[in-house]
Amino acid sequence: MAERLYECMFLLDSGRFAQDRSGTEDAVKDLLGKCGGEILAAAPWQDGKLPYPIEGYKKGCHYLTYVKMDGSQVGELARLVKLSDLVLRHLVIDHTDHGALFHEKLIPTLQNHVAGTGQEEEPRQDYFMGGRGGGRGGRW
Repeated sequence: MAERLYECMFLLDSGRFAQDRSGTEDAVKDLLGKCGGEILAAAPWQDGKLPYPIEGYKKGCHYLTYVKMDGSQVGELARLVKLSDLVLRHLVIDHTDHGALFHEKLIPTLQNHVAGTGQEEEPRQDYFMGGRGGGRGGRW
């Protein structure tokens, strides 16, 4: 199967992330590496209280990654995540059909977030509403 572009969000144990940030980041990168993923960008996105307890945790750290990996490895990633005591939940979104958006907007936005430049852009409403998603307009 061909390599595809993915956005992966991992919900991590925030206590463990706070105690050993580099070790936790390395563990996430190792999970992706075992699946043959090439990490294009990765960073902690948000840390805080969860809307409801997950596996007894009330706080979590959202760790966002953009990865290029073989589509056949998504199932293997899910298996490895279930075996991990670090990852509480994960979400994988295939952005292959939106390559230009991926490289021109998503990756630079994450890089700006990490750099703290404040250059993060709001998502284009017309991308999520109207022509592409058939939404009703307004808030998404």
